[in-house]
This record gives sequence, structure tokens and C-alpha cells, in this order.
Amino acid sequence: MSTEPQAYSIAQFCTAHSISRATFYNLLNQGRAPAVMKVGKRTLISIESALEWRERLTAETAKAA
Repeated sequence: MSTEPQAYSIAQFCTAHSISRATFYNLLNQGRAPAVMKVGKRTLISIESALEWRERLTAETAKAA
């Protein structure tokens, strides 16, 4: 069984993707953040959601270029 994390907290996600919490919440308000899930009071971002988000941003950037 893997001990690799399967989800990020918002702080972990921001650190892993070199963005500020303010940027994350701006993206969330714009509907451009990764999908989040609530587990109790915690808000988490699955590894799969983070990957989909990166792929989506990469595709948006390629279209704009």
C-alpha cells in the first residue's frame, strides 16, 4: 500500500504548485481552481483533480499562444 498522499490541503496544494493562497482563492472565485472536496471541516484537493487542473491550464495556455 502506498503512503504517498492522495490529496492536498489547500496550503499543500499552493506550496506544491508555487502559488499563493490568494491566487488559489482568486482562481476558485473565477471557477478556474481545481475541484475541491470537503472531508469534515477540511477542504482537500485530490491528486487527480490537481493533475486535471494542470492539464487544463496547459491547454488554455497553448490555445492563447
